[in-house]
Amino acid sequence: MPEPRTWQLAAGSAVLGLALAAGAAGAAGPWDSGQRKAERARAVLADGRGGAHHAGPPAGTAPHRPAPAPSAPGVLRALDAGVRPAAPGGTKETTRTGDLAAVLVPLLADPALGPLRTASVVDTTTGRQLYGEGAATPMTPASTVKIATAAAALSALGPDHRIATTTVAAPDGRTVTLVGGGDPTLDRTRLKALADATARALKARGTTTPVRLTYDTSLYKGPTYHPIGPNENLAPVTALMTDEGRLDDSRSGPAPRTADPAGDTATAFAGLLHDAGITVQGTPAPGKAPKAAKTPGATGTDKATGTGTHKATGTAAPKAAAVLARTESAPLADLVERTLTTSDNDLAEALARQTALARRQPASFAGAGKAVHDELARLGLPLAGARLADGSGLDRNDRVSAALLTGILTRAADPARPALRPVLTGLPVGGFSGTLAGRFDTGPATSGAGLVRAKTGTLTGVNTLAGTVVTADGRLLAFAFLAGRTSSPHTAQPALDRLSAALAPPR
Repeated sequence: MPEPRTWQLAAGSAVLGLALAAGAAGAAGPWDSGQRKAERARAVLADGRGGAHHAGPPAGTAPHRPAPAPSAPGVLRALDAGVRPAAPGGTKETTRTGDLAAVLVPLLADPALGPLRTASVVDTTTGRQLYGEGAATPMTPASTVKIATAAAALSALGPDHRIATTTVAAPDGRTVTLVGGGDPTLDRTRLKALADATARALKARGTTTPVRLTYDTSLYKGPTYHPIGPNENLAPVTALMTDEGRLDDSRSGPAPRTADPAGDTATAFAGLLHDAGITVQGTPAPGKAPKAAKTPGATGTDKATGTGTHKATGTAAPKAAAVLARTESAPLADLVERTLTTSDNDLAEALARQTALARRQPASFAGAGKAVHDELARLGLPLAGARLADGSGLDRNDRVSAALLTGILTRAADPARPALRPVLTGLPVGGFSGTLAGRFDTGPATSGAGLVRAKTGTLTGVNTLAGTVVTADGRLLAFAFLAGRTSSPHTAQPALDRLSAALAPPR
């Protein structure tokens, strides 16, 4: 075992590095186009293969697709470098298992965690469970189910997938349809760029008369409202929306939401078309876009300011339906990180439906749940008793086990599965970022500040925490602690923090 002084130095170094990372996150936002800057820098130093350049291109240049983020092997090699041999008379795993049980059992017995509590702690390098208490028991996961949603989306679509919003012209050139692709991150800036490019493409086709504007949300099926009904935590789930249907300037968390995200977006788009020199006749109305032929050539390429990209295409002969313009979301890796860091319910539901589309299931709550379940099964994960009623965790009918969550995190740490890496890099950092920014700040839990990275979960009577921590001997552990019938989040959350902090090196 390392001397206490060694543990303190290791912990202090990690906290210092993560404090710098938190400063960068504060300046650049909670997610950094695919991978946090400090994480990227660490991977570069450890792996020697270089990192991705995530900054946007200079003004006026063509859109730039970020290179893939550094894969997991370099980081895991750095963690393995500090592993010490087992003490005489026992293996590393059996010694650690006994130590963990002695520490975790009394913490898990905290009355603040209610009468229902399960736990799983796994060494991600070996895949061995080091501690378990009801680990296979399905529980209501709350927002920790977003870990499952994110992993399934990355597995089905890959980290470079982007969600497109397009405009299509009818064969007679008199109707333009705004087609939703399911991108809740579409914002006013990108919508304006799409309108400008659409106007240019219409003019290139010789359109001079007023056009009729329709909008197509047919990509999604089933109810638009979540089973919990209208709620400030989630907009109506539709394939076309702007700024997640928020009616204020917020970017995360609860907010007043419009009851008609698609209609509002189409109305705003009509105004932007008018500003770009195209007169829109009447009020935008729902309508299915005609099937568009692929348009040869391109009249121009624009980059929308922000995280997405935008391309405009057109042809001079308005004889067939054709795509006029297109705007794309940031890569899926970025969307996953944002989903996990800020616990973004709208994005989580979008990721679940994108998974459904990739697996040819209906893009509905039911179809998305089946697609996510099936994708996790393809990853060889333990799904006994699992039920995925939604992608966000707002539905109390969701059921996952602690073993499933640690299994997903272990897959994401596997060097052979670099596509799943954003599941780890998107986890909030204890005491520093996202939904963990205000936690790990008192008592024994402070030992986890900067070292614990985890997804939170909170519903009335449900409190959960699942993530990773690096131990004093350099091992990356995955953990999941799920508690049900808790009396108060104000006592349950600190209890969960103490559990995860117990896995970190002592100060």
